[in-house]
Amino acid sequence: MTVTAKLSGLPIAGQGGDGDVPRHIAIIMDGNGRWARARGLPRTEGHRRGVDVVRRIVGRAAERGVSFLTLYSFSSENWSRPASEVSYLLGLLRRFVQKDLQTLHERGIRVRIIGSRENLAADILAMFEDAEERTRDNTGMTLVVAFNYGARCEIVEAAQSIARDVAAGRLDPAQITETTVDDRLYTSGIPNPDLILRTSGEQRLSNFLLWQAAYSEFLFVPDLWPDFDEAALDRAIGEYAKRDRRFGGVASQAAQ
Repeated sequence: MTVTAKLSGLPIAGQGGDGDVPRHIAIIMDGNGRWARARGLPRTEGHRRGVDVVRRIVGRAAERGVSFLTLYSFSSENWSRPASEVSYLLGLLRRFVQKDLQTLHERGIRVRIIGSRENLAADILAMFEDAEERTRDNTGMTLVVAFNYGARCEIVEAAQSIARDVAAGRLDPAQITETTVDDRLYTSGIPNPDLILRTSGEQRLSNFLLWQAAYSEFLFVPDLWPDFDEAALDRAIGEYAKRDRRFGGVASQAAQ
C-alpha cells in the first residue's frame, strides 16, 4: 500500500496493532533547526518541513494500527526561544489545525491536547477546545498533542491537586496510590507509552512524560525530524517488536 503524504489519504484508524505494534507511541520530534542549518536555510523552514512530516507519520501510525500517538510539539521551555520563532511555530500550529482537523475528524481520529493551558492566548485555547470537542466521540487512533507541556510541572500540579484534597479532608493520605497520581496527570485516561522515540540522535527525555515513561521502551534514531519518514517509523516498530518487555520481571524464556 502506498502511503500518501496527505491526511486525506488516511485509512480509518484501528484500535490497536497485531501484538508487535506498540499500542502507544510517543515521539520527541527533534532536529528541525539542525536540518535547516545544514542546508543554509532559516530555522523556520525546518519547522515547516517538520509539519509535513507530522502529516505523514500520523497517516502511517494509523495504518499500522497504533491506538495512541503522542507528539511533543511545544515544551513549556520553548517559550524562551526568540519571539519570532515562537510566533512562527504558533502560526504553523494554527494552520495545521485549520487545514487538517476536519480530515482527522472524518477519519475517526480523536484529538487530545496535553499541557498547561494557563496564560495561553484566547484563540489558541479556543482552537484546542474545539479540536477536542469536535473529535471527542471518535473511536479511531487518538492523536495526543503535547503543547506547553513540561513533565515536572505536570507532576507538581498533580501533587498540588492531591494536597488540596487531603487538606480538605476529601482524601486520606494512606489511600494515595499510583492510580491517584495517574488520574491527576494531563494524560489521565491515556495509557502509558509503550515506545518513546526521539529523532536527531539526542538521548534524553527533555522533560517529556517522566512519570509515564517508567516502563517504556526507548529508541533514539539519528534521523533529523524533517528526514523521518514512513519507512523510519516502520523500522522503529520493527525494533520495538524485538524487545522483551519484562516490567520488572524476568524474560519469558528464563522463566521456563
